Amino acid sequence: MLEELFVSRVRVKILQLFLSSGEELFHVREIVRRVSEEINAVRRELSRMEKYGMMSSEWRANRRLYRFRKDYIYYRELLGLVAKSTGLGGTIIKSKGKLGRIKYAMLATRYLKTQSLETDDVDLLVVGQIVLPELQAIIADEQTRREAEINYSFMDEAEFQFRVKRRDPFILRVITQPKIMLLGDEDDLISGVVI
Repeated sequence: MLEELFVSRVRVKILQLFLSSGEELFHVREIVRRVSEEINAVRRELSRMEKYGMMSSEWRANRRLYRFRKDYIYYRELLGLVAKSTGLGGTIIKSKGKLGRIKYAMLATRYLKTQSLETDDVDLLVVGQIVLPELQAIIADEQTRREAEINYSFMDEAEFQFRVKRRDPFILRVITQPKIMLLGDEDDLISGVVI
């Protein structure tokens, strides 16, 4: 099974495009433009990915459009890998030394799938001793790139533990939502929380 996932640089770029973009459907030429690879290599990878059940395609107005299948067995794992290597998640991981001592950092799966959020939902939670100007600069850059606001929250460990013990509804909602852990252990994050 793993052989079908990471066999070429082109496939990695296609996975990053489909799993980090809010758009669901792509035409071959759009994929070629965005991944900066030869059209034949892209077509070959799309064909293989469709054969393995990762992609589906459909015809619309004489154009074949591709989408990544959310029912693919490794969809969530691939989403996590892409989240940790590109975009906001990748930047946070690469910059963790400049950001201070982070105990936990998590991204909401909803954010990764670019789904709309409720007014009090949080896309990113960071817990630890944080260098706030560095975090704000990363967030601002990503907001500019995505042309969308990122709803984030940060706190030190003592406040986080206090709010978990007090069963603060905001914290419980944030840590129990579907998420990808960028830094820290999810079991430690939710320890002490009885749902």
